[in-house]
Amino acid sequence: MSAASRDRWRKPRMIRNPALRWALWLAVAAYVIGTIATLPVNWPRVAEGFGRAAQIFGGAFPPSFERSGLLIDGFLESLKIAILATVGGVLLSIPIAFMAARNIAPLPVFYLGRALIIVARSFHPVIVAILFVKAVGFGPLAGVLTLIVYSVGFVAKMLAERIEEIDFGQVEALRAAGAPTLSVLVYAIFPQILPRQIGLSIYQLDSNLRASAMIGIVGAGGIGATLANAFGRYDYDFALAITIIIVGAILVSEAISGQIRKRI
Repeated sequence: MSAASRDRWRKPRMIRNPALRWALWLAVAAYVIGTIATLPVNWPRVAEGFGRAAQIFGGAFPPSFERSGLLIDGFLESLKIAILATVGGVLLSIPIAFMAARNIAPLPVFYLGRALIIVARSFHPVIVAILFVKAVGFGPLAGVLTLIVYSVGFVAKMLAERIEEIDFGQVEALRAAGAPTLSVLVYAIFPQILPRQIGLSIYQLDSNLRASAMIGIVGAGGIGATLANAFGRYDYDFALAITIIIVGAILVSEAISGQIRKRI
C-alpha cells in the first residue's frame, strides 16, 4: 500500500464490525424476502388485471373534453376548497405554532400544542375526509375541513420549529425594557418568522390544490368527485380529460408558487 493510500481519509462506517454489518444486511434481506413471500397476493387476479387495464386505457384514448362545463365547475370548486382551507389552516396554525414552541410556551401549553400537531399529522387526508364526509355529508365543506386539519399538521409544525430557531436576544431586550407580551410577539418574533410564514402559506396552498383532487374521490367535493363519477360511469375518455386538467393545474400552480417563493 502506498503512502498516499494510507494517508487518504475515509469516512468511518456506521457499523465497524464486519460480521455484525453483514449479519444486519442478511437479516434485512431475509425480512424483505419473507414479507414478499407471505403477502396475500392473488396472482391469477393480477394477471387478469392487465387485461382490464388495457381495456381501460383503450377506452381512455382519445380524451373527451365535450363536457367541459363539468370540468370547469369541478376545478373551480377544488380551487375554492384549497383557498378556504389554506386561509383557515394558516390562521389556526399560527397560535398552535406558538403553543408548540418550547422557547416561548410554558411546559403544559407546549405539550398541548405538540399534541394538537401530532393528532393533525397522524391521519392521511383521505381518512380524515371519510370522517368528515360521514359527519357533515358529501360536498366541499367536508373537503375544506379535511384540508384545514391537513394544513395545521404541516404549517404549525414547521412554523413552531422556526420560532424555536429565532434570535432570542431581541425577545430578551424587549422584555428587559418592560414591553408587554403582545409587543414582544409583534416586534421581536413576528418579523423573524414572517418570511417563513409566507413561504409556508404559498406551499400549503399548492399542496392543498393537489390534495383536493385526492379527497374528492371519497366524496369531499372538487374535481376529484367529478373524476370518481366518471370512473363510476365507465367514461374513461372523460376521466383521462379530467386527469390531464388536474396534472396541468398542478404544474401551473407549482410554477407560480416556485416563482413567488424565489422572490420572498
